[in-house]
Amino acid sequence: MEHAAVVPEAPVRRKRGRPPKNASKAGVSKPSVSTVEKVDRSPTNEEQGSGDGSYDAFDDHAPKAKRKAAIRAAGWKEDQSLIDVIKHNGRVINHAVKKWIERYELDPKPATIEILMLLFEACGAKYKLEVASFEETNVDDVVVSLVELAKKGEIEDNFNSKQKELKNFKENLASFWDNLVIECQNGPLFDKFLFEKCMDYAIALSCTPPRVYRHVASLVGLQLVTSLINVAKMLSGQRETTQRQLNTEKKKNNDGPRLESLNKRLSQTHEKITTMEEMMRKLFKGLFMHRYRDVDPEIRMSCISSLGNWILLYPSLFLQDLYLKYLGWTLNDKSPGVRKASIIALQNLYEVDDNVPSLGLFTERFCSRMIELADDIDIAVAVSAIGLLKQLLRHQLLTDDELGPLYDLLIDEPPLIRRAIGELVYDHLIAQKIKSSHSGRKDGEEESSEVHLGRMLQILREFPDDPMLSTYVIDDVWDNMKAMKDWKCIISMLLDENPHIELTDVDATNLVRLLYASARKAVGDKIVPAADGRKQYYTKVQKLIKWAWDWLVFKPESVSFATLVSILSISSQVVTMETFENNRRKITTAMMKKYPQLLHKYIADKAKISSLVEIMGLLKLELFSLQRQDQNFKAILELIVDAFFKHGEKDTLRSCIRVITFCSTDSPADLQDYAQNKLKDLENDLIIKLKAAIKEVEVKCFLLLNMYLHVAWSLTFIDVESPESSINELLSKRATLFEQLECFINELPNAPQEGRIGNLLSYRVCVILADLWCLFENSRFSSTKLHRLGYHPDISSVEKFWKLSQQLLSISDETEEEDSNEEYIEDTNRDVVMIAAAKLVIHRVTKDYLAAEIISHFVMHGASITNIIKNFITSLRKTAKDEMPSIFFEALKKTYQRQALGNESLASNTYSDCKDLSSRLSATFGGAARNKHKWEILKIIKDGISYAFSDAPKHLSFLEVAVLPFVTKLPISDLLEILKDVQKRSDKVNINEDPSGWRPYSVFVEYLQEKCAKNDLQDEKEGNLPKRRGRPRKAMNVEGKRLFDGHESSEEDSISGSEQDDQDEEEDEEAQQPLIHTFRASASKLRSMRVAQPDSSARQAGSGRTTGTDH
Repeated sequence: MEHAAVVPEAPVRRKRGRPPKNASKAGVSKPSVSTVEKVDRSPTNEEQGSGDGSYDAFDDHAPKAKRKAAIRAAGWKEDQSLIDVIKHNGRVINHAVKKWIERYELDPKPATIEILMLLFEACGAKYKLEVASFEETNVDDVVVSLVELAKKGEIEDNFNSKQKELKNFKENLASFWDNLVIECQNGPLFDKFLFEKCMDYAIALSCTPPRVYRHVASLVGLQLVTSLINVAKMLSGQRETTQRQLNTEKKKNNDGPRLESLNKRLSQTHEKITTMEEMMRKLFKGLFMHRYRDVDPEIRMSCISSLGNWILLYPSLFLQDLYLKYLGWTLNDKSPGVRKASIIALQNLYEVDDNVPSLGLFTERFCSRMIELADDIDIAVAVSAIGLLKQLLRHQLLTDDELGPLYDLLIDEPPLIRRAIGELVYDHLIAQKIKSSHSGRKDGEEESSEVHLGRMLQILREFPDDPMLSTYVIDDVWDNMKAMKDWKCIISMLLDENPHIELTDVDATNLVRLLYASARKAVGDKIVPAADGRKQYYTKVQKLIKWAWDWLVFKPESVSFATLVSILSISSQVVTMETFENNRRKITTAMMKKYPQLLHKYIADKAKISSLVEIMGLLKLELFSLQRQDQNFKAILELIVDAFFKHGEKDTLRSCIRVITFCSTDSPADLQDYAQNKLKDLENDLIIKLKAAIKEVEVKCFLLLNMYLHVAWSLTFIDVESPESSINELLSKRATLFEQLECFINELPNAPQEGRIGNLLSYRVCVILADLWCLFENSRFSSTKLHRLGYHPDISSVEKFWKLSQQLLSISDETEEEDSNEEYIEDTNRDVVMIAAAKLVIHRVTKDYLAAEIISHFVMHGASITNIIKNFITSLRKTAKDEMPSIFFEALKKTYQRQALGNESLASNTYSDCKDLSSRLSATFGGAARNKHKWEILKIIKDGISYAFSDAPKHLSFLEVAVLPFVTKLPISDLLEILKDVQKRSDKVNINEDPSGWRPYSVFVEYLQEKCAKNDLQDEKEGNLPKRRGRPRKAMNVEGKRLFDGHESSEEDSISGSEQDDQDEEEDEEAQQPLIHTFRASASKLRSMRVAQPDSSARQAGSGRTTGTDH
């Protein structure tokens, strides 16, 4: 286009209004077709109704008879209107335009009215202009009349119609105006009448309320600019050629008619270009500047797409910030389609290196927004934005700091985004294509696989503790990185065959993971889980292809080849089953001889062995037999069996069993027997080892149980009259049993976890020891001849017993959900341990230490343990009523201290367990029991306040999490005394020196002051109220009359009664809690609700993806 031929000096005879013979070559827009082709073929089915706006047979150089025949074949009718041509016969648009030009040359006014009528009819309105009054007709008056027609519903929407015959309406309409500009470039285009009228009406219609008017007018106006640009580019080429010829003539010093002709032609061409640029500016200001903000996203999108095309085609006018800013503004558009159109337009601009210097200020202004769009909520927009950022990187317009947030998208959910970022990472960090131009590397020269793998390992070092994140990165980069398929290179690096490459242990682990993941990808496996966490399923097409392929391979004689080919032909998959099979062969060939060396080198490394073993399941086992590698196959199986017995990790064991089973079923016949024998031998060895391990634990449990039963049996058969000999024998047996149990409670808490079988011994020791202490409790024998049998454990033994019990209580909390049977067994054993510990307190074996420890676990281990401890508290009230406040306080203190040790940062410690325990314990004083146990509540509160101020401000949070729930159970009169006591303790302390440390104190005091102030206000209101006349109001929620008035409720009745009113009590507590507690409870509920939501909705709501805002 830039080097169009010069118009020859001699005048060329042609029809007026027609372009030169080579004009259409120089700059027609895409919808139009060159009119210089010869008619050497008839129209095909594809051409008919294609809407391309032209017909190749209509050529000036073709014989006249052939032209007429082609026109008739295309369906041309002399009386056919322009709107009918656009609607139904796009193939004759070029011919219709030529005919119209002939009419325009004869009489411009009727022809102009015909074009304007076409514009109105394209909008769906029927409005007639009169030739006589055309010059006096005002554009605004006509447009107002057209709007009135739309309000009355007297228009039809051809633009958005779903009718089959109008499917090419938009393309045909654009093609018509494009052909019109091209055909008028040597005449009507510059008469300042025809196109001035057309532009005025298009601009006016584009600003009207009816959407269809704006659609049509926008399409026409935007196409006019595009067509004018094509003509201007052609004329610019002619101008440059004319200028060169003129310069040549001036150098010859030839003053003659040729020089004068060239000067005249240059001046005329320049004038035409200037005129067309003015027309472009008029349409831009009148139409584009209003419609790029239209409420219809389709109009906005077409405006931005057209602007990007204009800047690309005609940078001399449009490549400046005056026009570029609209592309930047629409990056924030609320419609994804508009944002994507703007991004694609910018991509095309940055692809041209000559455009980059002019884009400097624009890049600086909108670079941050381009980076944000890589995390757009719309996936298509995000992928396009990542492609734009690649262009910016290619021109080194982004820094590494700006790229940092993009790398987080490597583990994003949508695969399209991950792949796009993976391509960017490969180009920028691994292949370093952007830096290659400055590194001295020649074009086309590729770096070795070792170099690329080394850079990939450097990236994977960022994820040392999470193999899944590494897998995501490998999956994202795999399609672009050929080095991942260089199996020999990867194996060579793992075996340290290259002395110049030294792998660290972390690098070797990552390289093994890369080898396994890459091999899986090569054979068609999915290495990244589905976004919704469900199992990956094949589509119907993929299943059919796989079935057909397997049938073709294994049963070729049972079905015709033509049938299978027809089935396989439906596949649209990029990678076929044949490709997967070829990859499997390549991996097997590369691994066959080196596999035993890899297993032997890394067999003791638990981080690598599982992935290495799994690779065997991806190989084509037939090749071992075909290439006579039977010994290597056997060596591999031997090493896998050794690995099975050397490691105890679940993943490694499963991998070994899975691979050996695979070899025993899928290997060739001569190797299958060997694999099956290996599997059978492994099963036998495993059964023997398991029996030995189980037998050892079970024997210990059985012996302890027998020893205990023997001691208990001996106690029942003591001769009361002469018990000395029997007592001595029993004491000896008991001492032996205690010695064994003491040994176990010393060793088991520090022994390694051995699963349920190993825990069985711990459960048995705890239960037998508790039963034995209860059996020989001192009070049973103190006043009898058997007083020597009385036994009281020392505090150290009780502490060891409880340490082992706590360890067993926590085991069930860690049981995996998938092992439901295991979880049930562990829960049952946990209940037994807690009952055994509670029995020691109820039977008065030990109380001072163990009672508070048991109650401190009230809310930690589920409903079953909670019920056991609730019954324990009920029983304890009967035997140790006066000691309950001290026990409750000690339980709260132990829970508080346990959480303080678990999280030493007071700022981030919420003491949730302590808060829950305090709420549950304070609830036991609710209802009728509240007033009866008032002294217990007061004692717990006073002890709690003393403990909180014992090390202030370190322990002040105890006031808020442990004491405050009990305060809510007291009447207002007692709160005043508590408030005075607390304030007195802080009189000599400046709490402003450490406001965060004294915050719990402030919350506690503010609550007390608030309750006291409310009470004073209530008393004042009640004193001022006038006496109410009439019948007294009916009391609400009055308790039912007791059946037996003389019956006094027991302690147990009071607790059960309070449990029945749990819901009312919780509401009362919630109303009495400080405001800050309400906020925290609400926040915790919101957090729990948010965690429970699925990931797909999390990506929409909280992933940080950006959406555009309407400019």
